[in-house]
Amino acid sequence: MPSAPSSCRTRSTASRDAPSPTAGPSRFRRTDLLLRRPSPLPGVPPVSPLVSRRATRRAVRRFSTGLTKILKSSAKLSEAAAREGRKTVREARKAVKALAEEPATRVPGRFVTVDGLRVHYIARGKGRPVVLIHGNGTMAEDFVISGLVDRLAKSYRVIAIDRPGFGHTERPRHRVWTASAQARLVHRALEALNVERPVIVGHSWGTLVSLALAAEEWRALRGLVLLSGFYFPARRADVTMIAPLAIPGVGDAVRSLTPATVGHLLAPHVFRHVFKPQPVPARFTARFPVGISIHPTQSRASAEDTATMNAAAGLLQARYADLRLPVAILSGDADAIVDPAEQSERLHRAVAGSTLTILPGLGHMVHYAAQAKIGQAVDALMASTGKSLRWT
Repeated sequence: MPSAPSSCRTRSTASRDAPSPTAGPSRFRRTDLLLRRPSPLPGVPPVSPLVSRRATRRAVRRFSTGLTKILKSSAKLSEAAAREGRKTVREARKAVKALAEEPATRVPGRFVTVDGLRVHYIARGKGRPVVLIHGNGTMAEDFVISGLVDRLAKSYRVIAIDRPGFGHTERPRHRVWTASAQARLVHRALEALNVERPVIVGHSWGTLVSLALAAEEWRALRGLVLLSGFYFPARRADVTMIAPLAIPGVGDAVRSLTPATVGHLLAPHVFRHVFKPQPVPARFTARFPVGISIHPTQSRASAEDTATMNAAAGLLQARYADLRLPVAILSGDADAIVDPAEQSERLHRAVAGSTLTILPGLGHMVHYAAQAKIGQAVDALMASTGKSLRWT
């Protein structure tokens, strides 16, 4: 093929090497190519690669810093969870050990049979009688552990009775164990024991039984000493939560499916709540029979009493104004179970001739921390006579 003319070759080469009229000076060409790239989106100005790299590095640093904080927080949470897990394991081991060491039978007192029902009681001392009626979830032995029985037994004949279903007293299912029904059982037991004109000391739920015993007037009483009591219906979360466990069948199924180790594991938390703001006494921790308190029979009795406490107080409150016997009311102002302003102070206004003692800084278990005050109240009732009392 013939070659192109030399004039044509020269013109083509010159046109290739000549700068574009719109490209600008040659010293800016390379920089422009490095710093400018066409934008992938229409209407968005192009982004410099240098700016893009700086933004990327900042984003990486921020991501790294955030990730480091997250990892540190996760490590702290994992460490806290591990500590709680180890604590739970230790408590579970203690619960299992306590369950293994719990005696199968432990009867500290005696029995009296009333209407075919075996009633357990603890008796100490000699003299005029003082009868102790315990609260919900506990038993007569609690008064012994607290030291109140021995303190009162120095001057009086002290009888602490296990209410139906608590401690070692039976709780037949064919009866509805209202406060009045329990008071009737206590009355019959005192008849069998030849107890006359006692001072009745009731604690917590036991105050309802004490008031029912006084209101029914089955026997003459020297007076009532009421400790940390519940006297008027009130909205309570524990009633709402525990009421289903009082339903026959439902509660039995739950209790049968709950291992005893769970009860032992939860018991320390319950005890701390009941005693606060005071610490749980060492003698209580060492001697209180947890195995009996979490037994299905006592758990059923506790659930039934909790579910019916508002009804029991509601039936009794109309009769408070008619009481004609000495009544001493004691309550701690730091009680976490019952509000003394709504309960004890209100009862004091309702019962003519009653006395009220508010114990500063004390919680629900006043029979552990205020035995001197309780002893003084009992002494005062023993010294009082019907002629010296005035009701208005």
